[in-house]
Amino acid sequence: MCDIFDYTLLPGGGAALVRAYGDNPVLTLPEALPGPGGCTLPLVQLGGYCFAETVRDQPRGEVLRCVRGGDGALRPVPPESVPAEELHPAAGRFLEEVALPAALREIGNCAFYNCRALRRLTAGSGPLAVGSDVFLNCFDLAEVALYARPDAATGLPAIVNNISGNLRAVFQPAGPEGKVCAAFRYPEYWEDIEETPAHILLHTFSGQGYHYRQCFRDGRLLTGEYDAVFAQGHGGDDPVYMALLCLDRLRWPWQLDEKAAGLYRAFLAQQGGGAAAALIRAQDREGLQALLDLKALDGPALAAALRAAQRAGDAQAAALVADAEYRARAAAPKRRRRYDFDF
Repeated sequence: MCDIFDYTLLPGGGAALVRAYGDNPVLTLPEALPGPGGCTLPLVQLGGYCFAETVRDQPRGEVLRCVRGGDGALRPVPPESVPAEELHPAAGRFLEEVALPAALREIGNCAFYNCRALRRLTAGSGPLAVGSDVFLNCFDLAEVALYARPDAATGLPAIVNNISGNLRAVFQPAGPEGKVCAAFRYPEYWEDIEETPAHILLHTFSGQGYHYRQCFRDGRLLTGEYDAVFAQGHGGDDPVYMALLCLDRLRWPWQLDEKAAGLYRAFLAQQGGGAAAALIRAQDREGLQALLDLKALDGPALAAALRAAQRAGDAQAAALVADAEYRARAAAPKRRRRYDFDF
């Protein structure tokens, strides 16, 4: 089945997506949609509930429809041209990954409501306004890839502040085929609200994830403030996820100073074995190699990582760890043997 998009025209120009249909759980939204008179309109808005299992918001204005063929070209068609029973919504539990258009500037309320299998988003640079409960029940959403520099204004602040679970942001300025230049993790946190007898609401936060999510100004990431959060303590956070946070900062040290790098290295020396096991479970061999190249794991941690690879039946990961273990032993200072001849 070809991808089908329903949309409306916005008064100020541009288009708002109402619904998407298709049989591929990995969906790339078009940058622009066909408009009247043969013109094209940038896709700047996702309508409310557009990827939810049920659309509850009524579209404003006439709904247009276009079909994306195998060559990627978009062709406008009458809305009634495809029977409703033949349409398969790219929505809800079916959806796994969505590439947002670079021109997108607004995501409506509950746009991804109950997309429980959604695990990854990609987005471009530029500001982004986000409605309420946009990612409600998106429990598997773990990564956002941004095709921008880390010092550019992006929609990352709006996204991370709508997700309280663990979330990783990856910056690839050159696009999907380009290299990663930085990665930042946002740990999970919990918010508790208590009402006092005087009817005053007290907000308390468990975990440092909330503080990491405040390290922005005008849509730009403040790396110095981000790194400073780690120094404030992380006893309430998952140590394995925090070790992966340290790894990402050391692997791509965007604007990383020596003091923060030292704290990250010290934490990896303590928790690197758990990070290695997590990377092995995720079959992230590039990440595992990056961790081993930092030489932050001691002998017991390497031995634990090797056992984890063997339990997972991952021969390639086991070979990487065994090689690192061999190199660590070879680089260790040799103990001088002493002989005592006492007759």
